[in-house]
Amino acid sequence: MPPTTQLNTRVSLPADFRVADLLRFYRRDKQQLAERVTAHSIDKGLLLQGAPACLHMYLGQPGSAVISLHCDAAIELTQAELSDWGSHLLGLQQPVAAFARAHGSHLELGKLILASPGLRIPQAISPFEAACWAVIGQMISVEAATSIRRRLILQHGRSHSSGMHCHPDAQTLAALEAAALTSCGLSRSKAASLLLLATETAAGNLPLQHWSDAAHLEPQALAEQLLALRGIGPWTVSYILLRGFGLLDGSMHGDVVVRKRLQQLLARTDTPDQRQTAAWLADFSPYRALVAAHLWAMPAAGDSKEY
Repeated sequence: MPPTTQLNTRVSLPADFRVADLLRFYRRDKQQLAERVTAHSIDKGLLLQGAPACLHMYLGQPGSAVISLHCDAAIELTQAELSDWGSHLLGLQQPVAAFARAHGSHLELGKLILASPGLRIPQAISPFEAACWAVIGQMISVEAATSIRRRLILQHGRSHSSGMHCHPDAQTLAALEAAALTSCGLSRSKAASLLLLATETAAGNLPLQHWSDAAHLEPQALAEQLLALRGIGPWTVSYILLRGFGLLDGSMHGDVVVRKRLQQLLARTDTPDQRQTAAWLADFSPYRALVAAHLWAMPAAGDSKEY
């Protein structure tokens, strides 16, 4: 039998850790193609160093998460690296306590912080997968984006021995023609943007392969590099920084739900435009994206959306 890799680790969780938030994030696709969610666990299929793998997170024990990885090939990954990766995926490195101390007494935002103590931003399995979701989801509903993403995985991903499907990596997508992406439901402009992201990432020009690249990058420099790519706008960049690297200062003022929830929070009769929303969020730097997450989490008419 060919060599495989199996690793296990345990990560301590703070008392205010919100398991339901994490489960909801990975439950976006109800068909559970690349993510399988139960009441206490998450299985996530992925391509890791080019090989199909499955990451398992068990959250059924108070105070800790058990994280296991099974890869269908021999790869270079240590138990310590898996532990750090798990902490990142769970959002444990995010300074939510400092955020609450800084803004817990704010007239409007303080109510949201009190309503959702310990709210963290669950992370995508990789910055590149976060970037793919951001491009796919531009200007369409979460349901439509999920359907397109599912077709992308089915047509161009691979399967792990467990049966979990794995989202295609940058190298896989970079080798495709645009028609292979439009057949998944992407518009021609989005297909071009996704191919550009994949090509630049696979070539090493964009640091989207691994979450730990955040330790070696300047967020503003990466933002400018991404904005220089055709079809990549401020919302997409902020989303990549937020879900890919856990960087919390992206301004989500272009997000329709953020603006609608801000209207509700401020009891306005009209929806703030992007300029007004950006101005309101500016006061909360360096936590603007975390403020957006609290707005996403607000109780509101209709179903809550998880981006």
